[in-house]
Amino acid sequence: MDVLKRKDFARWQATEKLSDTVLCKAVQEMESGLVDADLGGNLYKKRVARPGAGKSSGYRTLLSARVGHRYVFLHGFPKSDKPNITQDEKKALQYAGKVFLELSAKGLAKALQAGVLLEVCCDK
Repeated sequence: MDVLKRKDFARWQATEKLSDTVLCKAVQEMESGLVDADLGGNLYKKRVARPGAGKSSGYRTLLSARVGHRYVFLHGFPKSDKPNITQDEKKALQYAGKVFLELSAKGLAKALQAGVLLEVCCDK
């Protein structure tokens, strides 16, 4: 199972001091069937807790996923900033997610080497 994040997402994550552990927990919840919203086109919304607080006042992450196979965190934002994404943002994220989910092993290696995608370190 691959858990990955876009470079832009990683920058946002660092700014918000959000750990990879929180992202791994979100993926584990998804594998158990706990999804906040299926936006279609393998795009999902998953709430994650703010450090030291709960999910209700936390962050919203958008990720593309083939559950059990590959997860790619694409976008994140504090719930207080905006209630949801626009239709145009949704379409762009669905497209980007589709590209990342369909990468072959060789394509994935190239994306990781180029820094377009970064691995999320989940302890097993």
